[in-house]
Amino acid sequence: MKTAYQHSKELMQKIKPKMAYNGENFESWKKRSREKLYELLGLDKFEKVDPDFQVEYEKKIDGATEIRFTFQSEIGYRVPCHLLLPDGALNPPLMICLQGHSKGMHISLGRVKYPGDEESIKNDRDFCVRAVKEGFAAIALEQRDFGECGGSEKGPDCFSESLVAFLMGRTTVGDRVWDLSRLIDVVESELSSRVDVTKICCMGNSGGGTATAYLAALDDRVFLAMPSCAMCTYKDSIGAMIHCSCNYVPSIANYFDMGDIMAMAHPKFFVQVSGIMDTDFPILGAVEVFEKGKKVYASLNSADRCSLVKGNGGHRFYADESWPIVHRYVKK
Repeated sequence: MKTAYQHSKELMQKIKPKMAYNGENFESWKKRSREKLYELLGLDKFEKVDPDFQVEYEKKIDGATEIRFTFQSEIGYRVPCHLLLPDGALNPPLMICLQGHSKGMHISLGRVKYPGDEESIKNDRDFCVRAVKEGFAAIALEQRDFGECGGSEKGPDCFSESLVAFLMGRTTVGDRVWDLSRLIDVVESELSSRVDVTKICCMGNSGGGTATAYLAALDDRVFLAMPSCAMCTYKDSIGAMIHCSCNYVPSIANYFDMGDIMAMAHPKFFVQVSGIMDTDFPILGAVEVFEKGKKVYASLNSADRCSLVKGNGGHRFYADESWPIVHRYVKK
């Protein structure tokens, strides 16, 4: 006799998203789909508040100036961030860097804080460090349930918070997207003299890539999105195996698949990075998602605005293969 979990996975294989893009008027579909995605993520439960931007310190580090700041994204909740400004750069493009399912944003900064961090930083996960080397300003934002915002040296603590969020019609990944949009508010209002606000980019691996993809689908202030090891059909990834609770959005598979999420990001530049041996987000499902998204981009004469990087390895970022594409797009 099969288990209930086996039965549910079989049902996932048969599901047909009812709002998947089917060639209709794109702008009309995009408007309706964004409204639905906004609701599914629980973003309709939020109200904008005064960000109460506060700088904690500014100091010189090797090759950059570091600014530690916090802001309020909703009443009673503050978000810590680090901004790195590369030496000699005048209003550089900005890369928002989102660590994956890890012990905190210090991984993106390439800093060892807990035992085992060296291993986490390997495989190009020091996103901010590389972004500065590439001439970008970089922001590390502490995502909910990671590091200073709920994690520990044992790792992130998403499970309990995600279940409580579900009770309120919210989702952890939706909460993270809200924080990111409020960060962009802060960048525009407080940091526009130090970075190029017309070229705000966002990248992340795994859970950070998931947040990047949903942000790109909903916020047109994002110039370029680079989700890594996160784009895959639901039936082949989070619907096929055990993943962290922070990946799940109730009912989303009834309406969309990840290819539709990429399509909603049009016309922004989109760089999907996938590992050919990634067992969490398998490459066949990843390619299926990209091809669906690219088909929509192509139908809108924008096929040259999206790229797929296939890294020769597993669940990690591939900096050397990806950054040349970012530079090509930023120069367009």
